[in-house]
Amino acid sequence: MSILNADLHCHSTVSDGTLTPEALATRAHANGVELWALTDHDEVGGQHRARAAAQALGLRYLTGVEVSVTFASVTVHIVGLGFDPDHPALLQGLAATRGGRGERAQEMSEQLAKAGIPGAYEGALKYVGNPELISRTHFARFLVESGVCRETNEVFRKYLTEGKPGFVPHRWARLGDAVRWIREAGGVAVIAHPARYSHSATQEYALFSEFKEHGGQGVEVVTGSHAPSEYGKYADLALEFGLAASRGSDFHSPDESHTDLGALPYLEGRLTPVWELIADRVQ
Repeated sequence: MSILNADLHCHSTVSDGTLTPEALATRAHANGVELWALTDHDEVGGQHRARAAAQALGLRYLTGVEVSVTFASVTVHIVGLGFDPDHPALLQGLAATRGGRGERAQEMSEQLAKAGIPGAYEGALKYVGNPELISRTHFARFLVESGVCRETNEVFRKYLTEGKPGFVPHRWARLGDAVRWIREAGGVAVIAHPARYSHSATQEYALFSEFKEHGGQGVEVVTGSHAPSEYGKYADLALEFGLAASRGSDFHSPDESHTDLGALPYLEGRLTPVWELIADRVQ
């Protein structure tokens, strides 16, 4: 089961991707993906569309979401897989998590205006499918379009990370709450791309420990957000904490993402794939 082209992390126009759920399903299928999940940020509004598109193609599907969490003053993402997308507790929790994005976006725009970049909020809105989910990625696309930077990665380095002119922190959901919403909806919680976070080694160990205590069951090992040298580290941590391993490209856009849907290496055979835990929820 580890030799399965599963891609369980990507984003559509429902959050901060540039392709619709239907276009993502088509791309995943064309790229040889055998099991797919759409995991938009803090939103499950694209789930029924994604599942219908996948089923029409004969592509196996798992429901998905990526929940924003604050842990040790750092934003961490928890992916949920194989849950009921209409579960009330999950929907209420995600709505509360989305709630602060609009105010944060206005503050980001004000800071960018002070740095000599006016109209950033209105410019970012052009790229937003759902105004409740306006994010730094939408601002980055506007700054590239405006010629301020050449690519979105440059925007993040110069303007949208801590200590830069357009960065505004936001407190997201608590780790325990995010895991509970996913579990109550019948799903499995997975730590997304752990190498991306700026935690110390002690904080990272605390993240894994607390996540496990709350009932979390998986971690992304092979992901487009990890360097190949990091696959082994997180495979070892998955085994140490008794977590299943997940695999996902974190694909957002054909023009921006370095890793395409379905293009990652397979999981190591020593790992338990997360999809084995929820095989009965594959649709």
